[in-house]
Amino acid sequence: MPPRARTLLLPLAAATLLVASTIFLFAATGARWRPADTGLPVPAADFSSAVESADSKTATAAKELSFLDENGRPDDPSSSSAAARCDPSRAAIRVFMYDLPPEFHFGLLGWVPPPAGGAVWPDVGRGAAPRYPGGLNQQHSIEYWLTLDLLSSSSPPCGAAIRVADSRDADVVFVPFFASLSYNRHSRAVPPEKVSRDKALQEQLVRYLMEQPEWKRSGGANHVIVAHHPNSLLHARSVLFPAVFVLSDFGRYHPRVASLEKDVIAPYKHMAKTFLNDSAGFDDRPTLLYFRGAIYRKEVHRVGFSVYPQQRSHPHQPSR
Repeated sequence: MPPRARTLLLPLAAATLLVASTIFLFAATGARWRPADTGLPVPAADFSSAVESADSKTATAAKELSFLDENGRPDDPSSSSAAARCDPSRAAIRVFMYDLPPEFHFGLLGWVPPPAGGAVWPDVGRGAAPRYPGGLNQQHSIEYWLTLDLLSSSSPPCGAAIRVADSRDADVVFVPFFASLSYNRHSRAVPPEKVSRDKALQEQLVRYLMEQPEWKRSGGANHVIVAHHPNSLLHARSVLFPAVFVLSDFGRYHPRVASLEKDVIAPYKHMAKTFLNDSAGFDDRPTLLYFRGAIYRKEVHRVGFSVYPQQRSHPHQPSR
């Protein structure tokens, strides 16, 4: 495939991961996991290679793909549960996810792995994932939902994106860093520390990624990093920009760092309460209501401040 075509396909793959995971989450949340605040049993994670379930006889001529269960372990094809696993060879997109230490993801939510076993992930199959904080934090919680969905992606009902154990089998590489949560909670240095925990995590993340063979093979172009809060990943974005960013907008990014050509814009998590028993479809709603947001918003470009008064005084005249 020509390099240009591959470059254009990577954001599409990331968007597929985003959309498929979001739809899949709402469709299967109750069936697959229930977040809990306490009681976090986590089995030891073993990432040795394993072959896929013998479920798909139609793919016998193709290369067998190894994939992980919800606890981060390759499935044993001889086990009774293997037949119920999702087949990565049939997935729209195959995702390899780094086993970053807990301090980059669920550790930011207070999760502590058991002393024995060296586990990296909570046991989402038993509802052991800690809750994401409420309030405005929820706006940027896509990092949390995508990670949870990938952790349970090998279990039915099968979605479009499935996690695989071997990065060479993957279409994209997902970096599970809760960048928005890190910024919201740890962006200020706590004396006597000179550097904030958020900045320290970003520096560690850069060093980690630069050492990975997956990053070296692609230069980071096939990596997906969620930085949904406009100020998240502030110190590392200028280094990690070859990756596909999942953002809320392009307002605070240099065009070299973020652009429509390579990145994905994801909506905020829905915060407003919905009506009970509201089953009206799109065609039954003749009125479109669009909330434009605050006019005098912080860090809005000065051009916006100059255009708005003109439009308000002369609403039917185009601005110059």
